[in-house]
Amino acid sequence: MNTTQLGRIVVAGAGMVAHRFVEQLIARAPQDGWTLTVVGDEGHLPYDRVHLSEFFDGRSPEALAMNPSVWDDPRVELVADDRVEAIDRDAQLVRTRSGAAVPYDTLVMATGSWPWSPRAEGTDLAGVFSYRTMADVEGIAAWITEREAALGRPLRGVVVGGGLLGLEAAASLQKLGAHASVVEFADRLMNVQLDDGGGQALRVLIADMGIDVHTSVGAAALGAAADGPVGTMALTDGTELPADIVIFSTGIRPRDRIARESGLAIGERGGVVVGPTCRTSDQAVWAIGECASFEGECTGLVAPGNLMADVVVGQLLGSEVTYSSQPAGAKLKGVGIDAASFGDVFALSPGALEVTFADPVAKTYKKLVVSDDAKILLGGVFVGDTTLYASLRPMLGRPLGADPSAFLAPEGGAGIPSTDVPDDVVVCSCANVTAGTIRGAVTEHGCMDVASVKTCTKAGTICGSCVPLVTKLVNTTLEKAGIEVSRAMCEHFSMSRAELFALVRAEGLRTFTDVVAAHGTGRGCVICKPAVASILASQGAGHVLSREHIALQDTNDHALANMQKDGTYSVIPRVPGGEITPEKLMVIAQVAADFGLYTRVTGAQRIGMFGARIDQLPQIWQRLVDAGMESGQAYGKSLRAVKSCVGQSWCRFGVQDSVGMGVKLELRYRGLRSPHKFKFGVSGCARECAEARGKDVGIIATDKGWNVYVGGNGGFTPRHAEMLAEDLDDDRLIQVVDRFLALYIREADRLERTAPWVAGYPGGIAELRKVLVDDSLGLAAELEQTIAEHVDAYTDEWADTLADPEKLKRFQAFVNMPGAHDPDLAYTSERGQARPARAGEVSDNNPVIARTIEVRS
Repeated sequence: MNTTQLGRIVVAGAGMVAHRFVEQLIARAPQDGWTLTVVGDEGHLPYDRVHLSEFFDGRSPEALAMNPSVWDDPRVELVADDRVEAIDRDAQLVRTRSGAAVPYDTLVMATGSWPWSPRAEGTDLAGVFSYRTMADVEGIAAWITEREAALGRPLRGVVVGGGLLGLEAAASLQKLGAHASVVEFADRLMNVQLDDGGGQALRVLIADMGIDVHTSVGAAALGAAADGPVGTMALTDGTELPADIVIFSTGIRPRDRIARESGLAIGERGGVVVGPTCRTSDQAVWAIGECASFEGECTGLVAPGNLMADVVVGQLLGSEVTYSSQPAGAKLKGVGIDAASFGDVFALSPGALEVTFADPVAKTYKKLVVSDDAKILLGGVFVGDTTLYASLRPMLGRPLGADPSAFLAPEGGAGIPSTDVPDDVVVCSCANVTAGTIRGAVTEHGCMDVASVKTCTKAGTICGSCVPLVTKLVNTTLEKAGIEVSRAMCEHFSMSRAELFALVRAEGLRTFTDVVAAHGTGRGCVICKPAVASILASQGAGHVLSREHIALQDTNDHALANMQKDGTYSVIPRVPGGEITPEKLMVIAQVAADFGLYTRVTGAQRIGMFGARIDQLPQIWQRLVDAGMESGQAYGKSLRAVKSCVGQSWCRFGVQDSVGMGVKLELRYRGLRSPHKFKFGVSGCARECAEARGKDVGIIATDKGWNVYVGGNGGFTPRHAEMLAEDLDDDRLIQVVDRFLALYIREADRLERTAPWVAGYPGGIAELRKVLVDDSLGLAAELEQTIAEHVDAYTDEWADTLADPEKLKRFQAFVNMPGAHDPDLAYTSERGQARPARAGEVSDNNPVIARTIEVRS
């Protein structure tokens, strides 16, 4: 083809792969000699379908749009809210739904796929959805709001399909306040991506989220509710589920109708047949993405589709680049659970070996599939902990360079081959970016940070799973080039938080003004102000609401309480070790009753009261403080709670006094400000009822004393804590924990939990053990002194606030209207308590309930 006269190019479809084609053509084609028309059937700009579930987190269609600047190019036209309905191959033109006839010299089919649903009676009922497009998620959100208002209760949702999108859909239902069940015809979730062990591990984690899982059954029929919409689902095993909303996520089929009707070759299982050049049976027509059938298979992932787009652009410009099948890789997103796999998941390769590590306590499962000599990586499965995924997936088909079992061992003995990958290894499969391209962006194009590398190469801009590896490659390349890697906290401080902490501590700085004058510039920002506030607080520089520090605090610290969704606050007094007297329980109950607060027992063995107005907080806390209680600091970047079992005192299996130790630890570390919140767990025996290994600091009793584990996390990115020391007596235990917390506060980055800090510590847990247990650096006395000073200086933040009239002036809803409060707070009753009313719940027939009661004398 004459690359200087590409002529009229038409793309049928306007999804992610079509957008990739447009970007590549603009970047690589000559300035003149071509025009490009893209015809799409959705009314939005092409958007990031990979992150579609983020719509339920508040991301608008505009925020999900993919690089809209390409449509500013005068050679490019986007025809949205239309679609190609027919192809006239003889006349070389396409006809659209709106009646337009668009001529082409080159036609690129990028029509994608459509969601397939099994045949079942009732799928045409209102309240039945697919989970594929922006219109789908907008419809789901609107239906839940409308139907909840009509029924007056949370909805019961059923997702048919337990694959990647099905689990995303179930998690989204939960975000919208509905109860979710998943129905999967196979015997396990994510049956295409996970083996039996991985599927079992994932099922446990999904069930822990409160999602019901039904496997080895299908949807037989949907039944209508009394008022018409869907209300039930009958399963193939004869059982019936309540179903106020049903989402089908049971697979996709290539959208190939117009290609079929125009006479193009179609694969046996559908899809437009293409060869290595992505050309169809018509020399003027190409096909890319989910509608293309290569070697009898249609891909459902964006990465191969993007590679196809690159191939077609290259072919049009005279290149001999071709497409070949890509190893499958997938990662669960938008659910809050880690699960990923790549390559030969089921070990089908001749002679393949499987190396597996399962930890039922931490609820993790890891498997590597390797060649018969245990050298070449063929695949991997990770559930509960996908830390290895980003680094190992690019090594697919290459030597591991270490014993496979070492990668999976809890202590991580082999390390992760994350920065020495060869230049030709594809690091970002979504955008087809190699390690060499990333290094070249740094050395040849002057990209000095990850953000600029992402802009230059597009690596990490789609699914984001490769970002950790991209970051390490960028930093390593900069360091090898003799360029100092910036660890600036923000534009106002050129050093990291750890470096600034050391300076503040050494120089005895006491205010933000002093810190900026000595080591920063400007007036600070939302990044550095809270970080400096935390540093100053950990150095005992004064109350967080003092005149010198109040402007630095974030929303929660301003009110010494966690703000809730309706603008009210939670009140959570400290309950050390989960132990509380009946007298204190009665005070809490009376306060909750008098102020009409929603009350529940938290997961950290405390009692939380929700719905307090800011002007009520001092009154509530006065009564709690008078009763001998203090702030639980649920709002602070500090110790949240120490969870414990009943231990030796009551349990017949207990071997140590876990409650007593839990109380001792909580009273020692309460109020200790740190880079992020941290939690403790103390179990009285190896049965681990306090789930200590899912905490920042976990302590498990043995016959000889205590084992200490650090760096655990049960949140968005779960991580199993690693053993730091074993069989310690009480005094030695506290000594080791003192050292750990003091070092963490000193060296961790802002908002860095202990889990990533421990995982990234140079030399790993073995080196951390040398520093903290063996005192290899001679820091022990200094670290212990840090905690001793904190213990000596501790005072309760709420007690101090109640004693200071100036601080109390902050607790009013309106600065210019003392005593007034927000008149728009609306509540409804649920299970005997008040909760914030949702949209549509308050009407003349369902008025606002009176939640806030005048305080009784």
